Amino acid sequence: MPTRDQELFPLFANATALPGVGARIVKLVEKIAGTKVIDLVWHLPSGIIDRRYAPKVGDAAPESIATLTVEVLSHFAPPPRNKRVPYKVICGDNTGDITLTFFHSNHDYLRRMLPVGERRVISGRIDLYDRQRQMSHPDHIVGESEASNIKKVEALYPLTAGLSPKTLRKAITAAIKLCPNLAEWHDPEYLAKQNWPNWKEAIQESHSPKDESDLIHSAPARMRLAYDELLSNQLALALVRHRARRLKGRSAKGDGSLRSKVLETLPYQLTGAQKRTMSEIETDMKSSTRMLRLLQGDVGSGKTIVAMFAILGAVESGGQAALMAPTEILAQQHYETLKPLAETAGVRIEFLSGRHKGKERSKCLAALIDGDIDLIVGTHALFQKEVLYKKLVFVVIDEQHRFGVHQRLELTDKGEAIDVLVMTATPIPRTLTLTVYGDMDVSRLDEKPPGRSTMTTRLVNLDRLPEITTALQRAVDKEAKAFWVCPLVEESEKSDLAAVDKRYAHLKEVLRCPVALIHGRMKPADKDELMASFASTDKKSPKVLVATTVIEVGVNVPDATIMVVEHAERFGLSQLHQLRGRIGRGAKPSACLLLYSTPLTELARNRLRIIRDTQDGFVIAEQDLILRGSGELLGTRQSGLQDFRLADIALHSQLLQTARDDTKMIIEQDPNLATHRGKALRTLLYLFEQDSAIRTLRSG
Repeated sequence: MPTRDQELFPLFANATALPGVGARIVKLVEKIAGTKVIDLVWHLPSGIIDRRYAPKVGDAAPESIATLTVEVLSHFAPPPRNKRVPYKVICGDNTGDITLTFFHSNHDYLRRMLPVGERRVISGRIDLYDRQRQMSHPDHIVGESEASNIKKVEALYPLTAGLSPKTLRKAITAAIKLCPNLAEWHDPEYLAKQNWPNWKEAIQESHSPKDESDLIHSAPARMRLAYDELLSNQLALALVRHRARRLKGRSAKGDGSLRSKVLETLPYQLTGAQKRTMSEIETDMKSSTRMLRLLQGDVGSGKTIVAMFAILGAVESGGQAALMAPTEILAQQHYETLKPLAETAGVRIEFLSGRHKGKERSKCLAALIDGDIDLIVGTHALFQKEVLYKKLVFVVIDEQHRFGVHQRLELTDKGEAIDVLVMTATPIPRTLTLTVYGDMDVSRLDEKPPGRSTMTTRLVNLDRLPEITTALQRAVDKEAKAFWVCPLVEESEKSDLAAVDKRYAHLKEVLRCPVALIHGRMKPADKDELMASFASTDKKSPKVLVATTVIEVGVNVPDATIMVVEHAERFGLSQLHQLRGRIGRGAKPSACLLLYSTPLTELARNRLRIIRDTQDGFVIAEQDLILRGSGELLGTRQSGLQDFRLADIALHSQLLQTARDDTKMIIEQDPNLATHRGKALRTLLYLFEQDSAIRTLRSG
């Protein structure tokens, strides 16, 4: 059983093992990088401080970073108990003087560091104050003999409040020293052709930029590291897929009886895309290898009915099926949608979530293991240890990027030779699909079912808020329902809540109709109850729902025809498209109002124009990738999406294709990673913590 090489152990130690990183500092380091030593190795510089400018004092340009050799002339301590006045040290050379200023400093320490009459080398920013040159809190103060210790070009790292550049730089320098010389996992010829350094050199060079050109994505050291990360991603996905294909599948040949019952009762015709996808899934299920298929469908493209027909096929063959969704609201909605279809076909369906306790839960679990449930719909509760199935043969996972590969594996371990269908309503560009779902076959629903309403999208300045609320009142008077979405103000739930509370109070005051508020900090049961109330046709039900982006994915309210998104310029394109997808689900015309505040950046202006001019989710996703990069694409870093630290899919798309091609060759020639290169590739997988692939290798 392969285990991580001992030479990697120091890299996976807690960051507190590094100098200057104690219990308080590690919390700050975690915010920007992570809690392990390796996380600091991956935390690359975003800029440089160039200290090569070394003029005489009289020639030092204001607002520049300068390194000066000076004589210490005099000290001036501030008056006692007056903390507003800095401690001053006058220094100079034969061309002029400069004042060094220090606030809240230890006076004895400064006298020892800067003894009068001695020469010192200082480096920092030159400012003009009362037409006199000064340097506030120099970055470096050393004797002339130590001047070589001041780096001529210093790396500048992304920081967080409370973490000083000096502390972070010291920790990163120590982390880099722990990097071992590792066996090369790339083909030597390819490495030479690209003019890339080895792994350790690439780390050292990336953290020691000589100028701005060393910071760009195409710098050789950065390209090497980006390719390492992409190769680890593609290899991990390929190993999981290879194992799934090797494991014996089961041919699920249903007789079509249940599907024909449902088809006869559908009030609409299936689209060509739905029929094509159903055929692809049926072919997969009939084959003797396991199905692992991604169903990509834009908002409202009819994925759920495709999934239901696949589920019915599994039940026809004598097995059980499970559908898992990331949130209680979405899981409950799937259950409500599928229940009438299941009853039409005579399929026994139940719902299970973390909220089910006691007798209700025990009864459901007993029915599952006895085979008295054909289809179970729920949240992540479906893959908990105590949940057992009699004959689970088919699993549908909705919005899988909210889970992660390991959770998919846990659910598929609940049965033998399980076929898996993964659905996403989040359109993902083709390049990014490779990094998230590269281990799957892909089907796309690129048509919308007939009968969907027309939708208009308008951009409106937030200054026109009174006009918007007046128009909203007119629409509500005509039986319309509306969502009003407020953005995340900053990385704080409190401020998020404050903004949405304020808008809720305002709308309650100006609108003559019931207004409700929903947000992520509410209890799941309260959210479910509120959504059910909003979706109902009861005259007392809320007509306007003020919300955070908790309503972004999957919520279905057919009577909602208006979507107002406040400060739309703060949202990503794909997120705006998802929000817009909450309306237009019935036959009535719908309108999406994107409220923005000026001045707009050029990037924000472009985003809003794109969302106004197209409703094609795949076009929008490609544009979002170009405009924002892959890191922010799906709106939340808490998702199970691969969060690349070194690669940028928008900039390194060609490297991704090369990594995909290289992976195919590796799997063909050395699927167990047993050769000399294979063993080095195992190290690569460990380095990038590709746990699912490592599990696959271990289990053979």
